[in-house]
Amino acid sequence: MTDSLDGVFAALADPTRRAILARLAGADVTAGELAADFPISAQAVSKHLNVLETAGLIVRIREAQ
Repeated sequence: MTDSLDGVFAALADPTRRAILARLAGADVTAGELAADFPISAQAVSKHLNVLETAGLIVRIREAQ
């Protein structure tokens, strides 16, 4: 249990990830929509999403077009 809590706190230590979580709390959005909301690249947003997903704070759904 300590390891999972460490992962959660490590994920929440970054202010950008906290802001992403706050944005996701309001509504489901795509990674592209998130990238438009932050002054970082889409690739950086994706890396932040991976950290949040690994910590168990979000669930990503991938839909094919």
